[in-house]
Amino acid sequence: MSVTIPSAESETVEFKSSFNQGVIESLTAFANSHGGKVFVGISDKREVVGVTLGTESIPNWLNEIRTKTSPSLIPDVEIVEVNDRTVVVFSQSEFPIKPVSVSGRYFVRHAASNFVLSISDVVLMHLKTFNASWDYYIDSVHDLNSISIDKVNEAISAIQKRNQTQIAEAPLDFLRKMELLRDDKVTNAAFLLFSANDTSQTTIELGRFQTPTIIKDSLRTKSDIISQPNQVMDFVKKHINKEIVITGNAENEERWQYPLDAIREIVMNMIVHRDYRSAADSVIKIYNDRIEFYNPGDLPDGLTIDKLLSNNYISAPRNKKIADFFKEMGMIEKYGSGIRRIITPFKERGSRLPVFESVQGGWRVTVYASDKLEYVDQTSDKTGLTSDNSNEAIDKPSKAIDKPPKTSDKPISTSDKSEQTSDKILAFIRERESVSTAEVAMELSLSPSRCRAILASMVNQSILIAVGNNKNRRYKIHP
Repeated sequence: MSVTIPSAESETVEFKSSFNQGVIESLTAFANSHGGKVFVGISDKREVVGVTLGTESIPNWLNEIRTKTSPSLIPDVEIVEVNDRTVVVFSQSEFPIKPVSVSGRYFVRHAASNFVLSISDVVLMHLKTFNASWDYYIDSVHDLNSISIDKVNEAISAIQKRNQTQIAEAPLDFLRKMELLRDDKVTNAAFLLFSANDTSQTTIELGRFQTPTIIKDSLRTKSDIISQPNQVMDFVKKHINKEIVITGNAENEERWQYPLDAIREIVMNMIVHRDYRSAADSVIKIYNDRIEFYNPGDLPDGLTIDKLLSNNYISAPRNKKIADFFKEMGMIEKYGSGIRRIITPFKERGSRLPVFESVQGGWRVTVYASDKLEYVDQTSDKTGLTSDNSNEAIDKPSKAIDKPPKTSDKPISTSDKSEQTSDKILAFIRERESVSTAEVAMELSLSPSRCRAILASMVNQSILIAVGNNKNRRYKIHP
């Protein structure tokens, strides 16, 4: 039988010169992805080298594949002739029960390469096989004493008010009905939603940064995840500005430095889609001209930033039970609309659009302040550094959280552009460890003379150090 050889390796095609361990790894990667074919007897440069087959070659190869994989794989086999040479084609379809391992390792296919799955990816893939998510399963550490019945009752009241219906069940019966209790044991979702006490699992770190290294105010919330959106929004509103627009109507119009609906949508996405198995915390950093949101948890397999931004994806919540309950309470809208709900308010303002990035085992969203309403520091703290009284700040929000700083009826602006430029330079250096004048000038669109002046000033202030002679000089953050 003759066959046409594909033009190159791809997400579903692999070339191998001979049968070896790599063939089995590729078959397991295809089984854990969308299926594919391994052509044995074709080099990775697409040269037909062929293989020599004995009477027991194919049975022996199939037996090796079967014994080394778990669950066992038995791919389809074709023996074909290409340029008068023998080529063996193994075809493996996507396996129904995932993930499949080979010699205790798990692989998945991306583009034209095989990648080893992390432990968390293995667990997530296994849960997806059974149409379940991590938060559905029993929490082996916490029991009914770990959740607050008062918080459950508050959630029931919120749902009744939203849906204009009565919920007759008692709190524990309600949790059973919602599958948040199973066999009278607390699920991961139930603990996160109604935890009676603070827990490190839900930690969100928030900071108001004067520079990338100087924090003016900070907050740490470790409460139940139903309470966290308002706690986070209170802190954000405390540290951003607004203008009062005189409209001539009975009520004047408030215009915040950032569209609050979009900020809240980012916060809700952080909480719902966070990987709570990760040891990393969620982090929110507020600067003069931007806010950065970091959340632990890689994008699901096959989902990319480009697909998110183009809306070319099917929503698959990482924590399905949490997402369902938030939707029941009216805290989130329909699945899959979050990215549009973040981008649209910025687009309607004519502001710079948010930037979405995959970074360090999670994702980061950076939003930028309105050009017409820049930050002016109005805090009473003159030291430039505020201690973190996190628990007090959470339990007893200050008036500044409930009522953001007063502003005039005109847009707020600042003449201190140098500080903002210095912030950007520090952020740029932190990404690269050291930079040259030309690199900074290109990154920030500054003239070389202006850039040299700012860098020299930062060196004089002991913010940066200069290394090397004039021709090869580079700048680093002062230790």
